[in-house]
Amino acid sequence: MTIKTEVESRTKPVQLRIRKDISDLIDRAAGAHGKTRSDFMIDAARRAAEDALLDQTLVRVDPESFQHYLDVLDRPPSGAGFTRLMNAPKPWQS
Repeated sequence: MTIKTEVESRTKPVQLRIRKDISDLIDRAAGAHGKTRSDFMIDAARRAAEDALLDQTLVRVDPESFQHYLDVLDRPPSGAGFTRLMNAPKPWQS
């Protein structure tokens, strides 16, 4: 009987076919970060996978909390930061 751990410590190969210009770009970026191509691609793929899954995360709240959220969104902007932003010089008006 084999007991599996939660996180597998073994690695497995993944083969990708990519254009040379993309491979060169990845190599330059990996070098800039002091990483190997594999380490750079694994880190980038892991971050993209986490982001994709987090984008699908469902947040459940009670009706009162949801209504409060909607009320905050419906309020007109205000405060010192908003006033400063609205009074800042606009590049297209100079």
